[in-house]
Amino acid sequence: MTGPKVNTFLSLFIFGTFCMPLVAFLTYASSVQVGAQSGIQECKYQFAWNRWNCPESTLQLSTQKGLRSATRETSFVHAISAAGVMYTLTKNCSMGDFDNCGCDDSRIGQTGGRGWIWGGCSDNAAFGEKISKQFVDALEDGHDSRAAVNLHNNEAGRLAVKATMRKACKCHGVSGSCSIQTCWMQLADFREVGNYLKAKHEHAKKLEMDKKPARAGNSADNKGAIAHAFRSIARTELIYLEDSPDYCVKNQSIGFQGTEGRECLKGDKNMSQWERKSCRRLCYECGLRVVEKRIEVVSSCNCKFHWCCTVKCDKCTQVVTKYYCAGKETDRVQITRSL
Repeated sequence: MTGPKVNTFLSLFIFGTFCMPLVAFLTYASSVQVGAQSGIQECKYQFAWNRWNCPESTLQLSTQKGLRSATRETSFVHAISAAGVMYTLTKNCSMGDFDNCGCDDSRIGQTGGRGWIWGGCSDNAAFGEKISKQFVDALEDGHDSRAAVNLHNNEAGRLAVKATMRKACKCHGVSGSCSIQTCWMQLADFREVGNYLKAKHEHAKKLEMDKKPARAGNSADNKGAIAHAFRSIARTELIYLEDSPDYCVKNQSIGFQGTEGRECLKGDKNMSQWERKSCRRLCYECGLRVVEKRIEVVSSCNCKFHWCCTVKCDKCTQVVTKYYCAGKETDRVQITRSL
């Protein structure tokens, strides 16, 4: 994902941390940007067949001061972005990319359980968590309920990285007897972090705040009200303040285009249940029809290697049927050529 909108969003993670020492800033900034990018890519994957599909416009409005929203969807944006930054920093640390950081050796040599001890190179999640917090949380300089919600969701994202880490072990012993094992903790694939947070998004909790206007954003009364609202919320849960808008329809105020024109899926037994129901969710339940587009796709085929050293291919045309949400005035079947 590239373009001015995305770059604006990612730059908030970089240039919003002006209070960090310059040396540290330069050391970690590249990893932070890569991590934020991976978080947004994962967001797009997780919500590809939802009415809200992680559009760039929402990413901008969730971070710009004065336009911030705190919906169920933006709770995921904050969590997966913070998780992506922590994940990348942790991975780079274990790979030796930073001079001041390496494997987590705090438990090496200790007995972990029956027949195994801690050893190897555990991914240093504590380091990734610390630096991620310094960069990402620096964006929130307010003391109102929105800032508190965003910081909470940032933390939930970082905790998701730790919750999905898994133990890896190596056997030792005569002739492969595995009489003892050394084990270490390693990051899961980032897709597992995304799956974990998507499940948290489905069960996100709305934070009920006193509707009376606060006398001052930093007042003791306001802080007390926020603390009271948070008292029953687990640190691992995603939370939000505002109900989501109707994502079926175009909404200029949030830059959302609605579901008309969106692709949906039909007829493949290998699809997930969520994918199989995408036409119903995106089209029919939004008052739209489903239209077919038969697309002629030209691609390389019958490729052969010729000595030495070229590969020659034929050009093959294949008609692919895709499905899209459309208004009632749209033709049911359309034919499009695609190269």
